[in-house]
Amino acid sequence: MRIPRIYHSGPLPATGTVALSEDAAHYLTRVLRMAEGQLLHLFDGSNHIFEAQITQAGKKNVVANILASRPANVESPLRLHLGQVMSRGEKMEFTIQKSIELGVNVITPLFSERCGIKLDGERLGKKIQQWQKIAISACEQCGRNSLPLVRDAMPLEAWCAEQDDGLKLNLHPRAPHSINTLPLPVNNVRLLIGPEGGLTAEEITMTSRRGFTEIQLGPRVLRTETTALTAITALQVRFGDLG
Repeated sequence: MRIPRIYHSGPLPATGTVALSEDAAHYLTRVLRMAEGQLLHLFDGSNHIFEAQITQAGKKNVVANILASRPANVESPLRLHLGQVMSRGEKMEFTIQKSIELGVNVITPLFSERCGIKLDGERLGKKIQQWQKIAISACEQCGRNSLPLVRDAMPLEAWCAEQDDGLKLNLHPRAPHSINTLPLPVNNVRLLIGPEGGLTAEEITMTSRRGFTEIQLGPRVLRTETTALTAITALQVRFGDLG
């Protein structure tokens, strides 16, 4: 059986006992049916793995004893910040989950003219919390030990105006450049993915004014969630750690 990986929100000690969250306790005891004496791996976002053993196992409370810790860096050398105009339903969740697996470091949900999501206030806050949980779950599954950040949602132009010394890219089906034509080396990318209906002409002009380079992925028009994952994969193959 594969040893389960569990994220712990606070700093973990090199050795000693730690009480896990109620969500983690439910998953370990009710879903995986784990009991005292079984082993698990913990991580706290510090790029370390903590080998631990369950010492107490209840429905809402699990205590684990940390046996050892070691550095475990599986991060890509390419730092990726994804600016994703929010999509409807499960599409946004899918994009967040898979982009984390592919190595994205930061995700900023964006509002644009053609954004299909109309959320604000408390509803939007709950959605951000849900997306951060999806990011944690993706790290638990894929083996990342540094937790990516899902930022608060913001307007497209405000995100484009943020200071960033990385390469700024905007996907456009009729752009003159492709990822393969970008010059080496690239260590930091801010990648913009538009909504299902695409960016407006005014928004495209704005991104160009803010220093974004337009690139295309091929002759076919892709859905927004397909575009994000295809672009991230291509960038990781050219500049990151996918072979």
